[in-house]
Amino acid sequence: MAITQAMILAAGKGTRMQPLTLRTPKPLVPVAGKPLIVWHIERLAQAGIRHITLNAGYLADVLIAGLADLNIEEKLNISLHISVEKGEPLETAGGIKYALHQGLLNHAPFILVNGDVWTEYDFTSLCHHKLGDYLAHLLLVDNPDHNLAGDFVLHEGKVLTKAANGSSLTFAGISVLSDKLLDEVAVGQIAPLAPYLSTAMAQSKVTGEKMHNKWVDVGTLERLASLEQYLDGNQ
Repeated sequence: MAITQAMILAAGKGTRMQPLTLRTPKPLVPVAGKPLIVWHIERLAQAGIRHITLNAGYLADVLIAGLADLNIEEKLNISLHISVEKGEPLETAGGIKYALHQGLLNHAPFILVNGDVWTEYDFTSLCHHKLGDYLAHLLLVDNPDHNLAGDFVLHEGKVLTKAANGSSLTFAGISVLSDKLLDEVAVGQIAPLAPYLSTAMAQSKVTGEKMHNKWVDVGTLERLASLEQYLDGNQ
């Protein structure tokens, strides 16, 4: 069965992109005239994803209103669900668990995308990825200048922590996850995803592949400007 659901992480404050993000949530920051999150939504829809969930926290009302104005659901023939996190941000794993609890994600494998990255990657292959007994499948990229130490090691198709031997790569913020990865996360718990991935890696339950498509972590104004320059030269 092909994967038909995805979640985009969109609740962050984007403090490193101020003043742009003082009144505009980072997912709505324009990249070459199109909100950053719309690039993801369009590529996911093109790959066959029909149900997309976003988590929202910082400036959630602005994000919801902005997406409604874009009329994305009708234009792309998708269902867009927003999980609003009130109070303290739930972090990555906590946010996913909350979306699952609300029924905004089915208890089946889903594609997870960090809302603050940009890529030309075609999600079609991920839609057909079969996790089997594994808990996660991660996309990795060559280490960018701002993360030269890397995050994980890719060895014979398995993803390992950097304690293992081998050259490290950077997690692209794109993955296929099993909801079972979050079995130990309580609803409402503030929990990052990394510790649960590390535990699964220690159990040889995480696979991965290296991605060669253009990829940018749009975390600063400088990287945003560089991406816009790249797009201006390729349109």
